[in-house]
Amino acid sequence: MARKVLNGRQKAANFLIFLGPERSSRIFKHLNESEIEQLTLEIANVRKVSGDQADEIFKEFYQMALASQYIAQGGIDYAREVLEKALGGEKAMEIISRISASLQVRPFDFARKTEPSQLLNFIQSEHPQTIALVLAYLEPEKSSIILSALPPERQSEVARRIARMDNTSPEAVKEVERVLEKKLSSVIPQEVSEAGGVKSLVEILNRVDRATEKTIMEALEVQEPELAEEVKRLMFVFEDIVTIDDRSIQRILREVESHDLGLALKGASEEVSAKIFGNMSKRAAEMLREDIEFMGPVRLRDVEEAQQRIVNIIRKLEEAGEIVVARGGGDEIIV
Repeated sequence: MARKVLNGRQKAANFLIFLGPERSSRIFKHLNESEIEQLTLEIANVRKVSGDQADEIFKEFYQMALASQYIAQGGIDYAREVLEKALGGEKAMEIISRISASLQVRPFDFARKTEPSQLLNFIQSEHPQTIALVLAYLEPEKSSIILSALPPERQSEVARRIARMDNTSPEAVKEVERVLEKKLSSVIPQEVSEAGGVKSLVEILNRVDRATEKTIMEALEVQEPELAEEVKRLMFVFEDIVTIDDRSIQRILREVESHDLGLALKGASEEVSAKIFGNMSKRAAEMLREDIEFMGPVRLRDVEEAQQRIVNIIRKLEEAGEIVVARGGGDEIIV
């Protein structure tokens, strides 16, 4: 009698059973409700699995995990080469084909392994649309460094193109990859996925320095006011502190260095200053005012950097769910 062929969900359910409840519960923490429901149903329907079938499932899991690790280290071609030596060409291709879709290997993989300074030298002379395409596929942290280092007139142009980017055609991405591949002499994974858009731009702007952020936003306000407003609704800047509730302000102040707070308020509006002082004890507020007074003239750049450090703290606390930040004029609350 032929053994029943299990689908992916059934294999996953059996795998979790083999792991036991303690280890399986840790995996469940990384799944969404729908996935948990589906797997729970499959687990409930499992009657018996033979030892041979269990061995096959574990072997398959190990091979898939190994392939994922190789892809992360050196890309699809590297993974294929290593797996071919270990498992043979046919088995290697089977594993790569099955895993590539779930991993969603994105274009410009070479750029993720390149230092931002090197990448900047490599792409800064390219057309703004090409730069925008590459930055849209990079991690926001790396994109922010490169965007900040571009000349001001190019910053706003590249930012605008990132925001206006939608689904890029496979042909266009492949052509850009082909040209850059020749220049860098690297192997580039050939897969297309969605990138760019307003959210992509916001993620980058949230990580650039204050001066770059101002330059880009001022240019967008002139060139495309509607786009600028859309970006503003999704961003949090230092002046938005006035929209945060008092309890959250007090939580933020516990994380901020007093020197940074004094520097930041040197260039803050009266409304922002009032919000900060209003959430401090009378003694602490007096001491801060004295610090600001004795600080004397300071460089605008130092003020903006201090404000940016405070904004970064706010974003981290928001991501951790410790504070609530209102965006879009307070219509939308994000925890």
